[in-house]
Amino acid sequence: MPLTTRRKATTGSRIPKLNSTENKEEGPQVKRSSSPPKGAPKKRTAFIDITNAHKVQISLPGRRKEASKKTSSTVKKQSNVKKSLSVSSEGTTADKEGSDEEHKLCEEEPQGDGAAPVEELVAAAPPAVCEVPAHLKRQEIPAEFDIDSENSEDSYMCPEYAKDIFDYLKQREEKFVLSNYMCKQPTLNPEMRAILIDWLVEVQENFELYHETLYLAVKMTDHFLSHTPVHREMLQLVGSTAMLIASKFEERSPPCLDDFLYICDDAYKREELISMEASILQALSFDINIPIPYRFLRRYAKCVNAGMDTLTLARFFCEMSLMDMNLVAERGSLLASSCLLMALVTKNLGGWSPILQFHSGYQTSDLVPVVRKVYEMMEAPPDDKLRAVRNKYSHKVFFEVASLPLVSVDVLDRVLL
Repeated sequence: MPLTTRRKATTGSRIPKLNSTENKEEGPQVKRSSSPPKGAPKKRTAFIDITNAHKVQISLPGRRKEASKKTSSTVKKQSNVKKSLSVSSEGTTADKEGSDEEHKLCEEEPQGDGAAPVEELVAAAPPAVCEVPAHLKRQEIPAEFDIDSENSEDSYMCPEYAKDIFDYLKQREEKFVLSNYMCKQPTLNPEMRAILIDWLVEVQENFELYHETLYLAVKMTDHFLSHTPVHREMLQLVGSTAMLIASKFEERSPPCLDDFLYICDDAYKREELISMEASILQALSFDINIPIPYRFLRRYAKCVNAGMDTLTLARFFCEMSLMDMNLVAERGSLLASSCLLMALVTKNLGGWSPILQFHSGYQTSDLVPVVRKVYEMMEAPPDDKLRAVRNKYSHKVFFEVASLPLVSVDVLDRVLL
C-alpha cells in the first residue's frame, strides 16, 4: 500500500508541476507552443530560435551517428533528471532517493567523443571552401573598357552581367546559322522575299511595334523557309504569322490575331493563321529567342558613346540589309558591327577602336567582307518596289539619314586596310 500511494503521488504531482515550473521560470516571455491542434499534421519550423540555440544538438559532418545519438540521449537524461529533482523536492523521501540513483547512473555513463559541448563541435568544424570552376569564373573587365559601371544603380540595365548576356547571345548564334535557302523554294525567289520584308516594315510602322519585333519576325521567316517549302501564295501568311509570334515575344501589348488578318486584306482565314503559327513554332522547335543584329548594334554603339544620329544611320544600314538575300547567312553580331563601322566612317568618327574589339570580339579584318557587301547594297540604285525603309529613314524623327551621301570607297578602304 505505501508503494501504491507513493506512485500515485509521483504520477499526480510530476507532470503538472513540470509545466508550471517551466512557465514560472520563463515568466512573461513564454512562447506559444508550435504543437498543432489535435488531428493536424505536425509542422516543421523553418529556423531554430537563436536564443535557445545552446539547447539544440546539431549533427555535424564527419561525426559518427552513434556518438551524436549518445550525446542527445545523455543531454536529454540530464535535463530530465534535473527537472525531476526540482519537482520531487516536495515529495516523499523515496522519490528523492530514486532521483539520486538515476542522477548517479547518468553521471557514471561514459560520455565518449560525442558528448562534447555543442560550442566545441562547431568550433572544431573545418571552414567550408567553395571554389568556382574555371569555366564559370567571370572575365575581368579592364577599367578602360568598362561601359556598365555607370549604370550600377539601374537594375534594368543589368550592369553586373551585361557583358555576359551578350557573350551568351553571341554563342547562341552558332545554333541559328542560315544559308541561301532559295534553292529549296521552287516557287520563290529573292525578289519575293524582299517585297515581303518591305511590307513587314510597313506593318511595324503602322502598328508602332518595336524594332526588335521586326528583326525577330524576319529571322523566324528565314528559318521557317529554310526548313519548309512554301508556295508563293502563302508567303504573306508566313510573314504575318511570324510578326504575330514576334509581337507576342517582344511587345507589352501585342496586336490581336484579327489585326493580322485585317492587314492581309482577309486573304486568309483565322484557322489558317493559327495553323501556320503552330507550323512555324514546331519547325523552330519552339526556340524563338534568336539573336538579332539590332540588340548587338545598340550595345556596340554604347561602347563609343555614339549619338542618336550615328546610331540611327547604322540602323538604316542594318534594316536595309534585311532585304538582301546575300546577307542572310551573316551572323547578327558581325552584321551589326559592320553597319556601325560604316556609320562611324560616314560620320568621320574613326574606325574600329580597341573597346569595340573587346566587346564585340571582332577585329577590323573580320569585318571587311561584310562591310563590302553592305556598301555594295547601299551603292546599288534603289528599287521603286522597295521604298518602305528609305521612306521611313527619310523622316525627321530618324534624322533624315536616308538622304545622307554614301561615303567614298577610298575613305572606307583607308579604314579597312
